[in-house]
Amino acid sequence: MYIPTAFEEHRPGELQRVLREHPLGALVTHGPNGLDANHIPFELDEATGPHGTLRAHVARANPVWREVPADGADVLVIFQASEAYISPNWYPSKPEHHRHVPTWNYQVVHAHGRLRVMDDERFVRGLVARLTREHEQRSLQEKPWKMGDSAPEFIDGLLQAIVGIEIEVTRLVGKSKLGQNREERDRLGAAAGVAGLGNVEAAEAMRGAGGA
Repeated sequence: MYIPTAFEEHRPGELQRVLREHPLGALVTHGPNGLDANHIPFELDEATGPHGTLRAHVARANPVWREVPADGADVLVIFQASEAYISPNWYPSKPEHHRHVPTWNYQVVHAHGRLRVMDDERFVRGLVARLTREHEQRSLQEKPWKMGDSAPEFIDGLLQAIVGIEIEVTRLVGKSKLGQNREERDRLGAAAGVAGLGNVEAAEAMRGAGGA
């Protein structure tokens, strides 16, 4: 990933925040048929190793897990956070010299690591329970759904149809392109324009980018 110095995101807390708050990652693998990408919600375990461990599950019918060698495989998972189109009309300095063009602001994190297949019912059951609990809470359910709400034989059948994966993260590479290369008034003007379109997350990230 090309990262100009102004946009390099090196804060560990911010890198892991993106993974936590935007858990749908694009798992990029290289198998016998070349490059492949699968979009999967991940769980981040920050307590394991310097960069944490990612866990997820895939359909048993998905060939991606069968293509992993017994000793694991090097993979890349791409996480995208806030993003927004930026119009030059939002820059207060535009009328002064008319030397601005449109751009796109965004935050992404690339997680590099070693993938292992976890074809284990206990692993998968625990993972599904944790993912469900986390995202039922995030979706503000008055009565969060849990696996016990369904018939045991139904859940058992579904669990048999999925396979767990675990990725020991060895490196996190982040890019926060949020207008740090602009004058503060232009960065804040663009943030106000983005906020006016309802993109609160991107606007807040841009406002906080002055010290990034």
